[in-house]
Amino acid sequence: MASVTDTNAAAEIEFVAPLSGLPEHTRFTLAPLDEDGLLFSLRSTEDPGLRLLVVTPERFFPDYSPVVDAGWAEELELSGPEDAALLVVVNPGSGLADATANLLAPVVLNHRTSRAAQIVLTGSDLPLRAPLLPV
Repeated sequence: MASVTDTNAAAEIEFVAPLSGLPEHTRFTLAPLDEDGLLFSLRSTEDPGLRLLVVTPERFFPDYSPVVDAGWAEELELSGPEDAALLVVVNPGSGLADATANLLAPVVLNHRTSRAAQIVLTGSDLPLRAPLLPV
């Protein structure tokens, strides 16, 4: 999969289906929050007060490699793995030591078309709240 850091400026993202728990929101802006391209803000354009934190998982979970099924690949217009970037939603908790990442439902982004989806990995034992930093 491609890196989301291929673009350093804020990008408009359209979700092909609403994010889990946010049925009225499909348009977001994805903006980097650090110079290393690890942490991003995903802010609703329909409700600017709604913001999620997302990270690229490679640095925190090097063995994380979810499979995007053919149906989602078609829905997102992915021509190949190079079109896709992977993000996971972070719950910051009360601080970095408490931060967790949702590995069960990653966000897959076609950085070529700016279409995205949060894909629930059914039949997986990946955690909904994986510690972001080792304990």
